[in-house]
Amino acid sequence: MKRIKLTVAYDGTDYCGWQLQKNGITIEQRLNEAITQLTGEPVRVIGASRTDSGVHAMGNVAVFDTDTRIPPEKLAYALNGRLPEDVRIQSSEEVSLTFHPRKANCVKTYEYRIWNHRFENPVKRLYSYFVFLPLDADKMREAAACLVGEHDFCSFASSGSQAEETVRRIYSLEVLKEECEILLRVRGDGFLYHMVRIIAGTLIQAGIGAFPPSHVKEILDARDRQAAPQTAPAKGLTLVEIAYKKELQDCLTVREREWSYGIWQREIPLSGESYIYIHHCENGDFDRTVRRLVKKTMRDGARKVWICDRAGRLKECSRGECQTEEYRFEKDCLPVLQTGVFEPYFPDGGIKDGEWFYCEKF
Repeated sequence: MKRIKLTVAYDGTDYCGWQLQKNGITIEQRLNEAITQLTGEPVRVIGASRTDSGVHAMGNVAVFDTDTRIPPEKLAYALNGRLPEDVRIQSSEEVSLTFHPRKANCVKTYEYRIWNHRFENPVKRLYSYFVFLPLDADKMREAAACLVGEHDFCSFASSGSQAEETVRRIYSLEVLKEECEILLRVRGDGFLYHMVRIIAGTLIQAGIGAFPPSHVKEILDARDRQAAPQTAPAKGLTLVEIAYKKELQDCLTVREREWSYGIWQREIPLSGESYIYIHHCENGDFDRTVRRLVKKTMRDGARKVWICDRAGRLKECSRGECQTEEYRFEKDCLPVLQTGVFEPYFPDGGIKDGEWFYCEKF
């Protein structure tokens, strides 16, 4: 048995999205049928991104397990002969049996296209959103800058979202204009249900002057879907690429208005140990931030986690323990050599004086 990773491109116009549906044909259905026909095995692929109805892709990812003797790199050729012309495998390769396309850390890149002209362009109609009001690309860029970084994007998630955590990180959000076409290119560690399309709708409203670009910060801080404009149509959206991270950086640092922290990751591949230092976090976000960071570092392979909060909120009055239903920390002392690694990143943190707790479970 081996696990095969597929990179899949498709025109989503005539499909009811990626995931299997009772009311229409989906990309997942087409892949399952083609692989089953080819291998003679009942197969159900696991997709990295379950795109919506009408959304396109140039680099979605799916995996499936098989006993076939066909060489992994040849499966793309064999499957493309059994798929409709609007779905094509771009590459096929063998990966570890433990690889899961939705659980592995990755960077996703989406593009949203807008046709900004007095009249529609029939050539662009299936792959861009037509906006006849003039759009100010500079205002859109200013608004986009408010969304870059790690934030709670609750305002940018549709009510149908099933995500337990609404914090996401946007690495870049570009607004590119060429004649009548405006392209929004966004890179992030993951996206909520309809998040990119709501961002597109928001930037369009900023572009037509419905509100100043700085208002996007207020929308973000509201953490309320009703605060953001309407969702832009699906046809303008394309999933361009999913790039999986192969190495952890020594120290992951995040500095935002809502929180700032560091995660020392260098030891994870060596000893399975991780160290988390919370430099700043609002009280209302503290509990969820602790859970999120512990889960993140354990997902990255950590088996032992130490954590320190600059404000000392991990303390408990009795027995020096902090405990909730999801995690428990016991007070622990670490050598200065270990805790001192954060000082180049947070020189005013008083880390040496902070109390460290060892994560027993969560």
